[in-house]
Amino acid sequence: MTTAPAAGPTAPPADRALRRERFGWYSYDWAMSVFNTSVTTVFLGPYLTSVAEDAVGPDGRLPVLGLSIPPGSWFSYVLSASVVLQVLVLPLTGAVADRTGRKRQLLGGFAVLGALATTGLFFVADGRYLLGAVLFIVANISFGAATVVYYSWLPDLAGPDERDAVSSRGWAFGYVGGALLLAVHLGLVLGAESLGLTTGEAVRICLATAGLWWGAFTVFTLSRLRDRPVRAAEGRPRSGFRQLAATMREMRAFPLTLWFLGAYLLFNDGVQTVISLSATYATEELGLEQSVLTGAILMVQVVAIAGALGLGRLAGRYGAKRVVLGALVAWIGVLLAAFSLQEGAVAQFYALAAVIGLVQGGTQALSRSLFSQLIPAGKEAEYYGFYEISDRGTSWLGPLAFGLTYQLTGSYRYAIVSLVVFFVAGFVALAALPVRRAVLAAGNTPPERL
Repeated sequence: MTTAPAAGPTAPPADRALRRERFGWYSYDWAMSVFNTSVTTVFLGPYLTSVAEDAVGPDGRLPVLGLSIPPGSWFSYVLSASVVLQVLVLPLTGAVADRTGRKRQLLGGFAVLGALATTGLFFVADGRYLLGAVLFIVANISFGAATVVYYSWLPDLAGPDERDAVSSRGWAFGYVGGALLLAVHLGLVLGAESLGLTTGEAVRICLATAGLWWGAFTVFTLSRLRDRPVRAAEGRPRSGFRQLAATMREMRAFPLTLWFLGAYLLFNDGVQTVISLSATYATEELGLEQSVLTGAILMVQVVAIAGALGLGRLAGRYGAKRVVLGALVAWIGVLLAAFSLQEGAVAQFYALAAVIGLVQGGTQALSRSLFSQLIPAGKEAEYYGFYEISDRGTSWLGPLAFGLTYQLTGSYRYAIVSLVVFFVAGFVALAALPVRRAVLAAGNTPPERL
């Protein structure tokens, strides 16, 4: 059985240098969140679909590598391809980061590459759907790899009793940045005609400025963060591939950490599916207009700021595990309420979106900090690589359940409520996990409240 590394100091002193570094860490959440909000969630999917529609052949389909693809499926396939490649790249990125200790260089390299690819989406027009696909795949892989390295700083910046608060603040910074730029982007698109722009030109400007925002604020982040000495460097394999293989073998010595990853896989898949398919439910089942959806997306970003900070404070009082379990109960309530929403009920939809905003950021921020307690010292980036795979690599399960339920029942209401199973299963798995024992098994010092 592998011996767990000795735990590091439980609480780094919050001196001026540490506070400065923490602010730099928060700023990367501010920098990268615009990629999720403006690019992936709001603008790129519909825009790339329209570009693909302009490029169809006489049969109304796209010729790609000898295949004939309907333009409406193009973005889904591109997104899926980027996720599959992330599953291959993310664990190796973590292994290289932990082996070399050059986290600043890796974070900067991936973030700048992703930002450049995102900025390059400005040139996707006139049927250049393949260019859009390549640029997005590069950007999304870079986004995931940079996120793995970014997450791995958390144990270095906060002791066990501080991580929930620090993680929640970072998530709140991200929502502020995402909401601010998204508001500007929505104003630009809605006022495109008065500015002498077409809607397509306005969207291209939005995509490019999201890339510029990501890259510019990453520079600020890198000016604040610093690398740490590599722990037990003499015992590490020489290559990233060997390091990854060694870590995968060693993970069997920490079954409770793997247990948490399994629970996170379940409930986070439910979270991501609700976020990605709520617009489909609102338009197809509730008959709501696009303007309502746009307003709801922006409201969720704003409310989530308070939600992340508020749940972070609750975790300081009651422990992260209890607060996450409470948030999962709220998610179940959201789905049951969505099942009974009346058609065209705008006020009810906004109320439900507000609840989602309150629990969304806190669920993810506290899951991130709780997992940091379960990682053996010196393996942070590698384990967060697998954490991100749990986040991204299985994100097809919820949509599959949604799609199959709709196919069998013909009802979006039954489809949305079918997602309850992910939250219930995740709740049961997390509730049964002995977290304090898991922290000790990883060789770490448990926080006062879990």
